Amino acid sequence: MFKRRKPRSYSQIATEMIYPRGGWMRAAQYVLYRVRRLPDQPHKIGRGVAAGVFISFTPLHGFHFLAAAGIAWVIGGNILAALLATFVGNPITFPFIAYGSTWLGREILGTHGKLSAKMILNEFADATTQVWHNIGAMFGPGVAHWDRLSSFFRDIYLPYLVGGMILGTIAGIVAHYLTVPVIRAYHRRRARKLAQRIEKIRVGSAPRPPVAPAPPDAGDPPAPDQPDRPN
Repeated sequence: MFKRRKPRSYSQIATEMIYPRGGWMRAAQYVLYRVRRLPDQPHKIGRGVAAGVFISFTPLHGFHFLAAAGIAWVIGGNILAALLATFVGNPITFPFIAYGSTWLGREILGTHGKLSAKMILNEFADATTQVWHNIGAMFGPGVAHWDRLSSFFRDIYLPYLVGGMILGTIAGIVAHYLTVPVIRAYHRRRARKLAQRIEKIRVGSAPRPPVAPAPPDAGDPPAPDQPDRPN
């Protein structure tokens, strides 16, 4: 009943993950619309948004949904708001998040070397390839290698994690304090509109008082007396 008439191909799915059909602006507006209409208290929605924004700055790619839901559950936030807020991490923002988090983490840990967003992406791709190779080597004749993973963890992943937790905490706090007043204002406006709608229905359904007959006009002559009819 709810399936597409024409299923999407894998290439269409991959393309829409990078660039939605309506564009990123429309996708962002949809996420904001869904967050505002969540049936929960504003401070819980704010906590959920903070959890989703925070986790978007970490290198836990592939586990952002689970991690955001777990953090929202621990701090008493709205889980659905946390899942929606992970939209902050998308193909447009990830290069900036990755570079800023890794740079800050390197500065804190004292790691030096060349750094760029493209380099971080290539390191993640190489590490993922080696992980799958080592998994295949456990069940085949191949030999597992861990040298690239060791350097990747030391030079990229650990700095990314440290810097991302700091930037994510700051961004999550800011997102929380921006979200709560917006949700409160939306809830007040919706309650006001609902009260006005109920008042209109109540006034429209109230019984109307009977209408009294209009008095005769003073300028009209009095009606002549009618003679009595004989019995």
